[in-house]
Amino acid sequence: MINPYKSQPITAFWRPAVAERHYADLKDLWLPPELKKSHKVATAGSCFAQHIGNNLAIRGANFMDMEPAPSMFESETEARRWGFGVFSCRYGNIYTTRQLIQLFDEAFGKRTPTEQVWEKDGRFYDALRPSVDPVGQESVETVLALREKHLAKVREMFETLDLFVFTLGLTEGWESVRDNTMYPMAPGTLAGSYDPAKYRFRNLRHAEILSDLTEMRTRLRDINPTAQTLLTVSPVPLTATATDAHVLPATIYSKSVLRGVAGEMADDYQDVTYFPSYEIISSHPSNGMFFNPDKRTVNQFGVNYVMKHFFSGALAKEFNSASISEKQNSLDLICDEETLEDALD
Repeated sequence: MINPYKSQPITAFWRPAVAERHYADLKDLWLPPELKKSHKVATAGSCFAQHIGNNLAIRGANFMDMEPAPSMFESETEARRWGFGVFSCRYGNIYTTRQLIQLFDEAFGKRTPTEQVWEKDGRFYDALRPSVDPVGQESVETVLALREKHLAKVREMFETLDLFVFTLGLTEGWESVRDNTMYPMAPGTLAGSYDPAKYRFRNLRHAEILSDLTEMRTRLRDINPTAQTLLTVSPVPLTATATDAHVLPATIYSKSVLRGVAGEMADDYQDVTYFPSYEIISSHPSNGMFFNPDKRTVNQFGVNYVMKHFFSGALAKEFNSASISEKQNSLDLICDEETLEDALD
């Protein structure tokens, strides 16, 4: 009898590919896209996306930094607190696909959020990226002017990139009742104030996220026909959930939906690739060894192991990691979501 599994490679079988190997010796977990040092790479997404951008940059990739930090900052760490050098543009964390596609549409003049500015203690903040300005501005007009400059850089980034790396982080978000604008954080956390008549919680479903990403890919390819997309799912659990569920099953639900959508996108489109950072860190054969004692944040050992797999195959030759030290790999992540724990105080 013909057995269709006879033609499958060793990596298709659990026992030789996982059970009989030390976890540090896993290999061939993905097929990297063709990427050269000359290719322009842009990143966006949740906190974990910062590791990929950082490692691409220090390995000599053409990492796009569209809004570099001004010379006024004394250190890179200080500049990062203000949103500089965190991602390819100064948009802060983009946790949901709804944020991403709305940002794209706004950058290309297809939508204008009805509420763009939040106030806190007499200072004004960009509601679509409140974390990038820790002290706020003196006027609404200044915030809007700065946003226009930011959107111009976002537009240029999408028009000229070769590879867009997006890390899916959350399904949960807060949106405007008036025009469905989704914010990176709930109003009242970093700035603004919560009013249930103005804002509502939204836990995006599989079909909505798939639609967002499918439309995002179409719109990106319309203005940049050769653009490639690389999707990952953040392995970092939710800091808090706004659902009625316990945060543990809420996390598993969110990550499972995001992983399913990312896989479908990679299966359906040749220009979309999926990298399994979520599986590498969170799957049970790792025995949780890649998490810090809080069982949420990923330790440096885990980050280095993910990057080892990311820079494999053809990428290992193109982006030589021989000179990369652990100190160079270390990075203090900028994570808006962690401020949700302030509610415990």
